[in-house]
Amino acid sequence: MSDSPYIFDIAGSASFEQLVIENSFQKPVLVDFWAEWCAPCKALMPLLEKITEEYQGELLLAKVNCDSDSEQDIVARFGVRSLPTVVLFKDGQPVDGFTGAQPESAIREMLKPHVAEPAAAAADPMEAAQALFNEGRFADAEAVLKVLLTENNEHAAALILYARCLAERSALDEAEAVLAAVKGDEHKQALAGARAQLTFLRQAAELPDVASLKTRLAQNAEDDEACYQLAIQQLARQHYEPALDALLTLFTRNRSYAEGLPHRTLLQVFDLLGNDHPLVTAYRRKLYQAIY
Repeated sequence: MSDSPYIFDIAGSASFEQLVIENSFQKPVLVDFWAEWCAPCKALMPLLEKITEEYQGELLLAKVNCDSDSEQDIVARFGVRSLPTVVLFKDGQPVDGFTGAQPESAIREMLKPHVAEPAAAAADPMEAAQALFNEGRFADAEAVLKVLLTENNEHAAALILYARCLAERSALDEAEAVLAAVKGDEHKQALAGARAQLTFLRQAAELPDVASLKTRLAQNAEDDEACYQLAIQQLARQHYEPALDALLTLFTRNRSYAEGLPHRTLLQVFDLLGNDHPLVTAYRRKLYQAIY
């Protein structure tokens, strides 16, 4: 069984219906009919796995062991007569395929009309995962990172981003445990940012909801507590600009609020977003001007 979330073994007709037919309505699925005794099968399978991984979830690979008794109905259903046979499914139907071992170029050419070429960034799993995270595709980013971490479970940057993905689906304790496994100081700022994200999510869970806080502020625009709590709720939802604006306003109006809490929170947000983020550049300058 593959560790990849994009590659799976078929175990009977019910498994085929779910993992191939149903999945193919969402993403193209390659089905590799193979057998243990088939040397060309063993040569082809690693190539199919490599190509599938490059698509980072835009293509799936299902493997059918034709020696297994449970797969004979599937073999007969699709008239497989020689191995290896590879069939591409889309929208529940076979749409293309080939028999015999094929070169990589031929396989890619067959796939072109059916699935978009993988992004160049996908060659670097970490860059691909970061791009997916930035697009808000947290589950997809998490899947890429799981594969990367099976190869190197001490990859600090991958652990930090994986923890942030976990946090986005509210697995906060699991995310905290992942961050505790990060070693070294090379990614100190990213680690601080991930911990800040967990802090904001935990705090937000204990606060009044956004609508209630906005109502309080509509009644009293200088309600410092409501202002701060709304900023935390916004940070938990990644609404960074209004949160930064509220924190800076509160700091300017009452910098001693909760013993300087708005200032400390602003610095946490800067860690979370990173020094190169345009909002950090802008609000760091505004904070400097407010202080001096």
